[in-house]
Amino acid sequence: MARITKEVTRQIIEDFAEEIMDRRSQTAKPTKEVINFRDDMLGGFEREVWQVPIDLLRYRKDNGRIASDVLDYERNIGPLDEKDDHAQGILRDFLEKKDPERTGVLRKAIAHTGQQQPAIITCDGFLINGNRRKMVMDGLRKENPNDQRYQYMKVVILPGQGDIGGPPTLLEIEKIENRYQLQSDGKSEYYGFDRALSIKRKMDLGFTIEEQLADDPAHVGATSKELKKAVDRCKRDYLDPLECVDRYLQQFRREGLYRTVSKGVADPDGRWQAFLDYSNTFNSYFKSPKRRIEIGIEDDEIGDLEEAAFDIIRLRAVPDMPKVHSIMRNLHKYCRTDEGKRAIKLIAEKVAPVLPPEELIDPDGKELPIESIDAKWAAKNIETITYNVKKASLSHESLKERETPIDLLQDACKKLNHKNMDLTAIDINDLDTARKIVVSIISRAQSLESDIYHFKKMLKKLTRKKS
Repeated sequence: MARITKEVTRQIIEDFAEEIMDRRSQTAKPTKEVINFRDDMLGGFEREVWQVPIDLLRYRKDNGRIASDVLDYERNIGPLDEKDDHAQGILRDFLEKKDPERTGVLRKAIAHTGQQQPAIITCDGFLINGNRRKMVMDGLRKENPNDQRYQYMKVVILPGQGDIGGPPTLLEIEKIENRYQLQSDGKSEYYGFDRALSIKRKMDLGFTIEEQLADDPAHVGATSKELKKAVDRCKRDYLDPLECVDRYLQQFRREGLYRTVSKGVADPDGRWQAFLDYSNTFNSYFKSPKRRIEIGIEDDEIGDLEEAAFDIIRLRAVPDMPKVHSIMRNLHKYCRTDEGKRAIKLIAEKVAPVLPPEELIDPDGKELPIESIDAKWAAKNIETITYNVKKASLSHESLKERETPIDLLQDACKKLNHKNMDLTAIDINDLDTARKIVVSIISRAQSLESDIYHFKKMLKKLTRKKS
């Protein structure tokens, strides 16, 4: 029998909470705000808005926007203690580098009109929503030390010990962050990779995907079928690629080092899109027995193909080839010919995931930074990877050229007469789309039939002239 457990309440740092209590002031406008916490919105319950010295407010390391940075740092370097000033500086640095373009927009907005919406904090000063605003206001305060607009932040303070309802649980904090992130208007969107990690962390706390999506205004009033589609889309766009990322890191002995995958939206070398496209290829083709038979891939070949895919992704760019994410999108096509499949598998056979120990240190015996190791690995393997990817691509292109119009027409006819072509299985919301596709097919078929008729007619005329 499953045990009944109580949700974990976040531990409050009492001296921080006391200082917030002593130095807060009721000079903010508006004076009250209804926030998306517990059932406040349903009951229209207003909470006080306070002015709190910005120095007393602290970044929260469980902020979903910097999830990949925090996980990587703690795995590679050590724990981040939110109470520590040094850790606060690191968290600020993560925020500054995450999405500089949107941060610049926010900076201009605050410089012109000040802080418009109150942030939400725990009773001991940790920001649940408003981390970027504090980061921007800290920077503006340094530039304008006498401007009172940047000395304080308007905040709603969540209850503490002894307050009505008691302090929030860890799950409630995740719910607040989720609601404000999904209902944002102009705030920085989470980068796909960080969004995936944030969704996963919330699930680990018992916050299901369905519950997370229910906070999204786009799904208000959604039917169970529509919500299921949204859940499937969330898995496809976030959780499935994240599983691929974890397998990738495991292959290269880098478990948990998420910043080696991507540092954020502004990272020109970020690999998240490549994992998104590889995940779609893996789940649509490599995991499907039917699709594997069509392509000619055996079950025991999937491991080698995935290892090769991760080698290509790690290289970041293959000379004279499309972007890596495009290669991942078409990887199953590269494996349609025996020659192409052999070439891709040869990458896994010839490329070692880890460099020899002596190549991981500098002349003084110190361990090389990850960037230097990646550069060495790339220099060592670029020729092998490039040669075999190009060979597989050329094999695929050659196959395309060999496909005659008759082959293409027969394939199209087979698909239209496939046993799975059951129109009653089409979602009611997709019927209009299905009809448009059918009309397009009819139009194209009539055009082809007309062309063939005229070709035959012309051929008869030529035959008569010759005779």
